[in-house]
Amino acid sequence: MGDRRSEILSAAERLVRGRGYSGFSYADLSETIGIRKPSIHHHFSTKEELVLAVLEQYRLRYADQLALITKAHANALDQIEAYGKLYLEGARQGLGCLCAALNAEREVVPAALNVGVNSFFGEHLEWLSRGLAEGQNRGDITRRLSATQGANLILATLEGALLVQRAIDGSDSITMNLASLRVTLAA
Repeated sequence: MGDRRSEILSAAERLVRGRGYSGFSYADLSETIGIRKPSIHHHFSTKEELVLAVLEQYRLRYADQLALITKAHANALDQIEAYGKLYLEGARQGLGCLCAALNAEREVVPAALNVGVNSFFGEHLEWLSRGLAEGQNRGDITRRLSATQGANLILATLEGALLVQRAIDGSDSITMNLASLRVTLAA
């Protein structure tokens, strides 16, 4: 039973990341997984409940990745590089950022999803700011920008690069922008 729930969450995540919240239905999910809609409703009575569970799982997965990056890389520039590779992995799968997809429909998605999206981006900005401030203290990150400015630059650059890379097949926007961030932020 837990496996079916996980399968539903995984398929729903791919659909939202590829089509957006409004771009999929339980019928699409049913067809993707090969189960009947009542089976989906057994686990998630509403689309909002389903996507909230997808969002929570996504946030937790990223939180785990951020902790691993922090542990694996002492240098802030290396942390940024590893963080950017998370975006690159999504692009290689042909998928956008779940939270960017939900945020693009901010006016039509349920309010609880907007709260989760805001939290996701806030968590990332906080992690990036902390890493940049530590990097500034160690001397590997420039002080030309504040840690908050640098964090916003990184997040906006990578979200935009993911969008561009998905739009222009064959583009290497993320890798190119990661190299530019490294040059811009290096001490």
